[in-house]
Amino acid sequence: MRSDTRQNAHLTYRANAGAGRHGWLRLTPAYSVSLVRRYAAEMPPGSVVTDPFSGTGTTPLAAAEHGLTGQSLDVNPFLIWLGKTKTAAYEPAHLRETRQALAPLVRRAEELLPEAGGLWQPELHNIGRWWAWSALDALKAVRRALDVAAGGLPPGGRDLLDVAFCRTLIASSNAAFNHQSMSFKQEREESTPPAADAAALRALGLDAARAVLEDFRREADTTLASAAAPLPGTARVLYGDSRDMQPAAGRLLPCDLLLTSPPYVNRMSYIRELRPYMYWMRHLRRAEDAGRLDWQAIGGTWGAATSRVRAWIPPGPAAGVPEPVAGELARTQAAIRRDGGRNGPLLANYVGKYVHDMWGHFRAAYKNVRGGGRAVYVIGNSTFYGNQVPAQEWYAALLGAAGFAGVEVEVIRKRNSNKALFEYAVSGVRR
Repeated sequence: MRSDTRQNAHLTYRANAGAGRHGWLRLTPAYSVSLVRRYAAEMPPGSVVTDPFSGTGTTPLAAAEHGLTGQSLDVNPFLIWLGKTKTAAYEPAHLRETRQALAPLVRRAEELLPEAGGLWQPELHNIGRWWAWSALDALKAVRRALDVAAGGLPPGGRDLLDVAFCRTLIASSNAAFNHQSMSFKQEREESTPPAADAAALRALGLDAARAVLEDFRREADTTLASAAAPLPGTARVLYGDSRDMQPAAGRLLPCDLLLTSPPYVNRMSYIRELRPYMYWMRHLRRAEDAGRLDWQAIGGTWGAATSRVRAWIPPGPAAGVPEPVAGELARTQAAIRRDGGRNGPLLANYVGKYVHDMWGHFRAAYKNVRGGGRAVYVIGNSTFYGNQVPAQEWYAALLGAAGFAGVEVEVIRKRNSNKALFEYAVSGVRR
């Protein structure tokens, strides 16, 4: 195991911000395109690169940028849409037509501002905590203008403008990214003006709303400009469960490199982190939708998924995790139950279900990698109530049990101020 105790910010999401399509939307957490490009650059022409945890599409996009064939899976419909949009090929004529349609669309949104109070808005809990009312009015107006204009836009145009809309909604929100998980800044103004002087306040808020419209126009220009860069290779993003790696439609090509960063064993919910986008894009309509979708993902415990994790029962011995991981897992779960108080049993079950799900994935992954091909997993360890969850060690053991040879663990970086937390690359070669 090689060691690197630096934080290496260039190997985090920060490297994606100025990297064209990679910087379109930020997912907290996300891994760096710099890391993915390093692996992709080592692959010979004609190679196939698979990511069974697609996320924002970093891996298939980087593969296509290097002239390779990228393919990825995800169960989240928003991430599938985003990955497809990021990896699509765009005709210059269609980009010009979309840019020409932008000014009339923004004008239409501005015309809608006086009646924005009556326009549709998502049923996002406590929406006033996310946006000041002037910004909310602007977003509702843009959303309506986009819906009306959709039929007249060229192929790919609506998707690119939706990306710009997503960039605008997060930039105008009260969301903060100074922690591992999305949080909130101090609220700046009331989301709903007091009834007594609502008309006057709305008049004052028009300038603030128009500023959001201008932000949308700029974000659209940026998105369209980065979409113009051609991709030498190809990529596709499919709906599918990483536990069996069987897409709902079509099939995966055998790959030369499987490169991915699965959810970490830290109870981070990607649905929770993506909820502003997913509500505005109508992938979520009610809170229970989020819990159902999170249950489908490995490591999901948000909303209704929590009670299902609490009630989860390990499978029988035939489907169980192999030794030596099983013994270490049982000891870790027992310590979490002991030290975690009321939440101890839930989090012990969470860790157990995560490892069982990943064991199913590793067996499916082995079948997808060609003989002599390589699998690389970027993963972080975690702690619960002072108890280490050595994900990198368990990954290495499970990769070996699944059939991979030459398994290695490389320390990529120190993750934050907690001296115990690191990010690793765990790799193996298909026999």
